[in-house]
Amino acid sequence: MHSYDEPVYLISVVASILDIHPQTLRQYEKEGLIEPSRTQGRMRLYSQRDIDKIKLVLQLTRKMGINLAGVDVILKLKKQMDEMEEEIDALREELSKVNRNGSVPKHKAVVTTSSYDIIIFEE
Repeated sequence: MHSYDEPVYLISVVASILDIHPQTLRQYEKEGLIEPSRTQGRMRLYSQRDIDKIKLVLQLTRKMGINLAGVDVILKLKKQMDEMEEEIDALREELSKVNRNGSVPKHKAVVTTSSYDIIIFEE
């Protein structure tokens, strides 16, 4: 079994799996919506992550009627949200470590509200 990010699928296989024309995949790449890996012979190889992203693009365009420019904005916002969630998780982990020690370092301030913990880092 291949890993989620391992590029193993040729463009013809992906087109067949998703029931789309290979030119659609080339267009998505041209628009910057997907970035398949390339072999040394310049053949496109797609991972399962790429296929799932293409499925999302197809859902947004076909079912929701969003154009490719809108899809690009949505994908960028989704990536930004994913990065922010990772940062929040890291901050929560750090906060739990601080709470276990029972003290907060002087260079940090912790504000607790009803359902959120906010850590303010000073540069």
